[in-house]
Amino acid sequence: MNFVRQILKEQISHLNLIFRLSLYEEKGKYAMHYLGALWQILNPFIQIGVYWLIFGLGIRKGSPVEGTPFFLWLIIGLVPWLYISRTITQASNSVYAKVNLVSKMNFPVSVLPTINIVGNSISFIPMIILTLGIALVYGIFSGIYLIQILYYLVSLYVFLFALTLLLSTLTTIIRDIQIIIQSIVRLMMYFLPIVWNVHNFPEWLVSILKLNPLFYIIEGFRHSLLGGEWFYEDIPYTIYFWSITILILTIGSYIHLKFRDRFVDYL
Repeated sequence: MNFVRQILKEQISHLNLIFRLSLYEEKGKYAMHYLGALWQILNPFIQIGVYWLIFGLGIRKGSPVEGTPFFLWLIIGLVPWLYISRTITQASNSVYAKVNLVSKMNFPVSVLPTINIVGNSISFIPMIILTLGIALVYGIFSGIYLIQILYYLVSLYVFLFALTLLLSTLTTIIRDIQIIIQSIVRLMMYFLPIVWNVHNFPEWLVSILKLNPLFYIIEGFRHSLLGGEWFYEDIPYTIYFWSITILILTIGSYIHLKFRDRFVDYL
């Protein structure tokens, strides 16, 4: 586990650099736009609006989900998913895109995926706050359950770090993997409890869908913002999530350290 410790140490010792570069990159994305950083909020809401028209008004005819207005139910699932999909796509390509530049500077390549994770949080956190505001407009407040959103945020960040560390290494070595990742991310949304109420599905199918650790995260956000269930009420699933996360982190750290001295050779 020394390789995991080394990777984590690199993140902690370069936290200041990670935050500075994340902020710099996010500012640069919208520097030439009239609305500037406002697009960080507008873009997700435009996408949410499209999904609501298709699935909310089109397919469901505006009917609620287990007593929750469909728009609110949808947005609670879509906000974390839009962040997740964007981060996986960008961070998995971060090493390949910048390793040539980083190799000439004095900081570890392992922080590159983290920069994307932190940078995308600049729009993600305000979107969570806006979602909470929308819930209050509907007269829905989860009460003390809301506090566990901090746990699910930590869970999400740890999982994304583990996954993107592994994927960013693999995509640098085998470029085809990046295309595969993009395709999987596009499809994955429809296999998560985002636009469908999976509790209406057969139990055997739900058990298969729950093998995806992101299922744990999406459901966790709903439990936090709508209430009804604590994360520790399903101990086996919580243990499963963290076991998968630690396994991915271990494999990702090992492969990253093994190949990173040769990353430039793969460009």
